[in-house]
Amino acid sequence: MKKLSLSSTALASLLLASCASQTGWTPTVDSYNDPNAARLSQDMAECQQLASQASGGSAKETAIGAGVGGLIGAAGGAALGAALGNAGTGAALGAAAGGIGGGAQQGLGSEAQYKHAYSSCLRQRGHRVLN
Repeated sequence: MKKLSLSSTALASLLLASCASQTGWTPTVDSYNDPNAARLSQDMAECQQLASQASGGSAKETAIGAGVGGLIGAAGGAALGAALGNAGTGAALGAAAGGIGGGAQQGLGSEAQYKHAYSSCLRQRGHRVLN
């Protein structure tokens, strides 16, 4: 049971990371009176690629977050389970909950880094980014 919940936690976290980093989000750019409007499509493609690199491989970070969260959750769950009479079940449930929470936190952090890098890149190329 413990191995099954840990592997399913890691899988769920990796799926969450891939969903978060593959949303297709693009910044909104006001091209009115933009002297660089002719380059906007090319700049967006290049900035998207750079932002993906800058966000730091979200799947790897999410897996690490899931692992750390799983270990912390397992320890807390085992302590709670021991108090209630079944440390093994408590550890398995704690690992699952902690792993999903830790993976989700890392995945969402990578998505925020991606959005910030994408917007910053376009601004540095002279475009007016609204979000």
